[in-house]
Amino acid sequence: MAELTHEGTEGFDDLLTAVRRRYGTSATIDRIVVPTLGGSNRTVIFDLVQGNGRRRMVSRQETYSAADSPFLPTHDQFRAMRAAFDHGVPVPEPLFELDHADGMGFGFVTDFVSGETMPKTILTSERFDTVRPLLVAQIGGVFAKMHSIPAETFAFLAETPDSRDPIMAQRDRYDGYGQPRPAIEAGLRWLERNRPPAGGPRPLHGDFRLGNLMVAPDKGAVSLLDWECAHLGSPAEDLGWLCMRSWRFGQVGKAAAGLGSREDLLAAYTRAGGTAITPDELRYWEVFGLVRWAILNIMQGHGHINGERRGLVFAACGRNTALIEYDLLMTLAGHYD
Repeated sequence: MAELTHEGTEGFDDLLTAVRRRYGTSATIDRIVVPTLGGSNRTVIFDLVQGNGRRRMVSRQETYSAADSPFLPTHDQFRAMRAAFDHGVPVPEPLFELDHADGMGFGFVTDFVSGETMPKTILTSERFDTVRPLLVAQIGGVFAKMHSIPAETFAFLAETPDSRDPIMAQRDRYDGYGQPRPAIEAGLRWLERNRPPAGGPRPLHGDFRLGNLMVAPDKGAVSLLDWECAHLGSPAEDLGWLCMRSWRFGQVGKAAAGLGSREDLLAAYTRAGGTAITPDELRYWEVFGLVRWAILNIMQGHGHINGERRGLVFAACGRNTALIEYDLLMTLAGHYD
């Protein structure tokens, strides 16, 4: 990931003040790095220095929000991470939330976890040759651990649109953008007509894929990041999202995140204690994922056109929508594995 390294604390006085409110006036920060990727948050990586001790931390500060955003407010992201951490899911330890007295808006600070998130690097670099064959099993275990958390632990998410009815949540967002797109209409109609029986809702990450999984060359999967899509729902929804063609990053013959087969993933999940998921259920939620991902790209492109947040990445999402629609139609027609 591209990043900018800063000497001294100039420009980070607000963060220094927030740290000193929690760790004492003698605390300071250094080795400050700002990743240059990402658009919804200001991310700052830094060392907390107390005497001879150091602790690497990450600050995520919300810089953009909208009334129609499908993403959780940072307060709920922090609560979801805390609940997951307390139940043994590998996430960065949540340390503290920003509050009004910090004058930094909304956000939080977590522990820093070392590793790699770039999918192409994880899938192709020789540094990951040893752990790459282990990742599907590890991912199945993380899913099983996440989905075993009692739903009441995440009751604060029960009234989010995606928790109440994930299909209706997508249709409402799609209708709100006023862009008739036949492929998405076809996908939504197929989802509505083929909806599987609802099971007991379980806590879901909502965006589990390479890019949001920290992988260490010597350990494999070490941390699950970016909890802005967490909600309650069917466990198969999480697994279906991971298996979408969009998240294979060129390894199209390996449905499970470009790493292995669906069968390998489902077997690893059940071995780790996850409930049995049928291939038909998994396919249903893959189709759902493509519809949802297309609508999220419409959202990003819409924000660029309207001037809410401009940038090359957001502009490219408009074109990306068409690519996802093609994948959706080919999947519905049975031409894509």
